Amino acid sequence: MRTSQFPLNTVKETPADAEIASHQLMIRAGLIRKLAAGLYTWLPLGLRVLRKVEKITREEMEKAGALEVLMPALQPAELWQETGRWQQYGPELARLKDRHDRDFCLGPTHEEIITDLARNELKSYKQLPITFYQIQTKFRDEIRPRFGVMRCREFIMKDAYSFHLDQASLQQTYDLMYQAYSNIFNHLGLKFRAVIADSGSIGGAVSHEFHVLADSGEDAIAFSTGSDYAANVESATALIPEQGLAPPAEVFAKVATPGQKTIAEISAFLDVPAQKILKTLAIMKISVNEAGETAEEFYNLLLRGDHELNEIKTRKLLGDFRFATDEEIIQHHGCGAGFIGPKTDAKHGVIFDHSVKYLSDFVCGANEVDFHLRGCNWSADPKTQAFYEKALAENTFQDIRNVVAGDLSPDGQGEITLARGIEVGHIFQLGTKYSTAMKAGIINEEGKSQIMIMGCYGIGISRIVAAAIEQNHDSRGIIWPTKLAPFQVAICPMNMHKSERLKVAAEQLYQDLLAAGIDVLLDDRKVRAGFMFSDMELIGIPHCIILSDRGLDAGTFEYKARETKDNIECPLTELISFIQEKLH
Repeated sequence: MRTSQFPLNTVKETPADAEIASHQLMIRAGLIRKLAAGLYTWLPLGLRVLRKVEKITREEMEKAGALEVLMPALQPAELWQETGRWQQYGPELARLKDRHDRDFCLGPTHEEIITDLARNELKSYKQLPITFYQIQTKFRDEIRPRFGVMRCREFIMKDAYSFHLDQASLQQTYDLMYQAYSNIFNHLGLKFRAVIADSGSIGGAVSHEFHVLADSGEDAIAFSTGSDYAANVESATALIPEQGLAPPAEVFAKVATPGQKTIAEISAFLDVPAQKILKTLAIMKISVNEAGETAEEFYNLLLRGDHELNEIKTRKLLGDFRFATDEEIIQHHGCGAGFIGPKTDAKHGVIFDHSVKYLSDFVCGANEVDFHLRGCNWSADPKTQAFYEKALAENTFQDIRNVVAGDLSPDGQGEITLARGIEVGHIFQLGTKYSTAMKAGIINEEGKSQIMIMGCYGIGISRIVAAAIEQNHDSRGIIWPTKLAPFQVAICPMNMHKSERLKVAAEQLYQDLLAAGIDVLLDDRKVRAGFMFSDMELIGIPHCIILSDRGLDAGTFEYKARETKDNIECPLTELISFIQEKLH
């Protein structure tokens, strides 16, 4: 392609609303343009990158035996109502009515649609296992679209769904998809990790997320220093070394802490490290009976002061909950938030995090405004000890916190270390959640009807583009991995409009590279050399060939790789083989 036929829509200014590097660079390099909040037009340069992601994804899906389909983006509410997700999915579901006042939505995902297809098309166990996939636009009405195409309202996704007769078959396809996803991200040249994850609203018992590692990632990932264990912080198991209770070493005292409510304030005011403070969180557990009536129950959650509550783990343990209001806290503790602590005679529920099991000489709220207790111990008195031993006996010590660096790895090998990641893929073992709700069954070998078991496998195609930039950029612009770059090679002739022989040489080289199957961009603009180089660095072309009259006289060309600052001078006669070697 020539720039005279393929304009580069680069801009110097960084958009005011672009918070992260990928958003800034995608605008500046001319990959996308904003239409409205969370809605973007892909310009020709950006679309070339997007199509390359799609191509590699399709190749790996087909190698894994998946069959491509294309399902409607507009979905009838009736299917979502069958699974209960019409009510459950929430305001992110873009709902609308047609002219006949029938309810529809713009699909954020396609579990209902593919299950409907399967229950109508699959009749016999002989048709299983089977995997369908598509690459299609999805819609989610994000409350706060941000970070460009990283979190937007309309995006492109590859979603695949598999159907099976038994769990062993599902596991086989799940493993196959795990490998296919690993192949995709390796081919794209991205540093990534697959981590154990929570299945969220999609459902299922087993799932893994695939994260591109980047400092700007929204997700925290926990890694083991001694094994391959990796998990999203939301799903990582938090362990502590087993030990006994230390004997009291401090004098118990009630101390005034006027206005000191937060862990940081108490820690500074009493000169006590946060890990020696017991944090009490008040929540209301929400339950719904068969008649649809809602009931709420007050609970205390006890954690170490330097730890954060993991709401996903807690909801798996207790079900749905909300944080208690000040009025509800006062009703149970006699004081507001900031001064509450465990009550040994409490009638409400209590859950202890494992990390508080061996706390000694700790600080906690005194259940009185402007007061805390210090020198606290679980064996301080018979009443407190009975409260503690009852918790041990009733197994109310649970894992309800986020892991932190230095925790023991759940597999017993090494310690936990943390990194940031951008989720670009997620695979699930759905089980029968959707097939049972929608009565998607087949006839098994015994001639009986059997509900199919399902798997689900998603990749954020458009998000991969942004994630790759977050991982590969510098102050000058994007640094594309070769297989993702809109063009592999750029030809930059110096002052070509002033030299006919340079024009002829550049054109011949352009044709030779095309004939060699190399994706090449010839910059035939009438611009200064500095402007040309700046554009090529901004848009991230991996390999740049610089031609000049001086070089033609010497029979040489200059080569510059995007990730380096220095140019290399090489013989013109070796140019094609030199570039082919660099590309491979």
